[in-house]
Amino acid sequence: MARLYLQNGKERPVLRRHPWIFAGSVDRLDGRARPGDTVEVLSHDGQLLGRAAWSPESQIRARMWSFDADTSIDHAFFKKRVAESVARRQAHPHLRGQDGVRLIHGESDGLPGVIADRFGPVVVVQLTSAGADKWREAIVAGLKQATGCEAVYERSDSEVRKLEGLEPTSGLLDGELPSPLTIIENGVRMEVDVVGGHKTGFYLDQRDNRLLTGQLAAGRSVLNCFCYTGGFSLQALAGGAASVLSIDSSGPALATGARNLALNPSLDASRAEWLEADVFEALRSLRAEGRTFDLIILDPPKFAPSAAHAQRASRAYRDINILGFRLLNPGGILMTYSCSGGIGQELFQSIVASSAVDAGVEARIIHRLSAAADHPIGLAVPEGEYLKGLACQVG
Repeated sequence: MARLYLQNGKERPVLRRHPWIFAGSVDRLDGRARPGDTVEVLSHDGQLLGRAAWSPESQIRARMWSFDADTSIDHAFFKKRVAESVARRQAHPHLRGQDGVRLIHGESDGLPGVIADRFGPVVVVQLTSAGADKWREAIVAGLKQATGCEAVYERSDSEVRKLEGLEPTSGLLDGELPSPLTIIENGVRMEVDVVGGHKTGFYLDQRDNRLLTGQLAAGRSVLNCFCYTGGFSLQALAGGAASVLSIDSSGPALATGARNLALNPSLDASRAEWLEADVFEALRSLRAEGRTFDLIILDPPKFAPSAAHAQRASRAYRDINILGFRLLNPGGILMTYSCSGGIGQELFQSIVASSAVDAGVEARIIHRLSAAADHPIGLAVPEGEYLKGLACQVG
């Protein structure tokens, strides 16, 4: 096994159990290692720190599999890690009975570069690092054993794979996909497109926030921006919303949203309106028309994939939140989110606060919003806290 030696003084993050070793922290690699191979990690003075996956083309040059130098990285290791991750979800009271659950959340579950989501009988896996890619067979076998799923589908088509020197890949790995594939989330049935949908097919991280939306929506006029396939919209209708206007730039996503509504005959379709448009332009048009709402959801795509994009992204978040605040009725609630890793919680709150001032409204935070419990954040990996949100009431 090759040995990766760190620069003098660069062992501290590893000792604090942070799993990433950046290129600038590497002193040398003794021996030969191919992408994804396991290497021993040592401090500059030769202290054995654990074992990691080698990724020579990435700025994250290695990702720790184990901080125990005696742990063997083999098929049994991955089956055990996968089983432990699945068991944690099965034991969580908020996740019991949910058809859609994230089973593995990368570094937070001790499996860097591995994402696995279960949608009923199907597990969708996404492998984004060289190490995860190398151990694909063991990871899939572990998921099948731990879940008893009928099918495993791969969606390793994320752009981040290119940073690892990996080509995008997707396709059926085991079993057969049901068609259509649907799940029930907190009483609402939704269609999941694991082949062509965003990410693994559906945004499970917003599950709890969609439920809260329904609880806040009773009797309110609701505007759902960047609505994708209508998750927030349907929960609002289920919660008794007086009306729901859903806006997205994707016609196919809106068509799926309309099909999702049809899957729930108990929901009043006459209260739902679907609008294909650029959200920024649509909000300006709504303001010009004098329309206002009691509850507005802003769940935009990632504006800042890294801290380097934070300044430009901040302007976009500021603009969209100003527009949102200006469309609220007195006493209305703005539920606003950022999924950008480059925008921290403190910065996001500052942006929203300045947006309220620029919009000329008084606002207060009534809920802090984050990802659901199946998207845990490792204490040693604060970078994992990508989704943050605020529910702000005006007036």
